[in-house]
Amino acid sequence: MTDDSARDLAESRGVETHVYQPAEDSGLLATAVVERGRGWLLEVGTGSGWVAERAATDAPEVDAVVASDLNPHACRAARARAVDAVSDGDGSEAPAFEVVRGSLVEPFADGAFDTVAFNPPYLPTDPDNEWDDWMERALSGGESGRELVDPFLDSVGRVLAPDGVVLLLVSSLTGYDEVLEHAADCGFAHEVVVEESYPFETLTVVALRSDAR
Repeated sequence: MTDDSARDLAESRGVETHVYQPAEDSGLLATAVVERGRGWLLEVGTGSGWVAERAATDAPEVDAVVASDLNPHACRAARARAVDAVSDGDGSEAPAFEVVRGSLVEPFADGAFDTVAFNPPYLPTDPDNEWDDWMERALSGGESGRELVDPFLDSVGRVLAPDGVVLLLVSSLTGYDEVLEHAADCGFAHEVVVEESYPFETLTVVALRSDAR
């Protein structure tokens, strides 16, 4: 995929200047979170916080939600959403979910979460013309499309509680088989939770569980 076609795809999803807005991939991840999320849930790369809000308000088995993002604009937008989700106008209620700025799962303690959800940046990008602003970082997965997917898979097991589950959105643009092979190398078995096909790609949310659990 060229940078121009990736940008066209981004524009078709209604993105803005700094923060990724809900689109088809967000809707699929939210569906999986409502169906499979439970206990303490972390959404990595929350963007606007829309999926985290769905987890906090619509997922019957979820007890608490933490949302994280490296983008400071996204963190501000998500915090505002968390407040608006419960606000009665006087600011007396606790936010619907907490927001932490950080990279992937680095800020969090071992075994802290029963569910970790991630809609990663996955559009393959020419290494000679890499995108570099916050909105572009929310979309670009590097040359392979897996620049953040692979390190996420390498590290997410550390923050999972026993019997924890990872809900990962995978695009066919990223290389579905390659992602699952890396997940298997990290000790995860997978099952498909929800999948949809579009003219330009197929999107799948997989549930990953450690073979050792």
